[in-house]
Amino acid sequence: MTRVDLLQLAREMLVSATMVATPVLIVVAVVGLAISLVQALTQIQEQSLSFVPKMLAGIGTLLALSPWMIGVLVTLATRIMSSIGGPLS
Repeated sequence: MTRVDLLQLAREMLVSATMVATPVLIVVAVVGLAISLVQALTQIQEQSLSFVPKMLAGIGTLLALSPWMIGVLVTLATRIMSSIGGPLS
């Protein structure tokens, strides 16, 4: 395994981590923006009103997308494990 292979592997790991995390972050950000807009319009400044919906949206997104996320991570782990046995340079 050369340095180029290691850099390629590191790049794939970062891309996979970004792909897996992005949907959850987008959903939580959109829900947070909507809740903040409602709070600004109604002038209610309760912290739990903002936290609970974001938490539920994040958990719901994780549950809905977990098969896809696991597939991406298993594919990456399989690729890493298969490249470990390669020749060293």
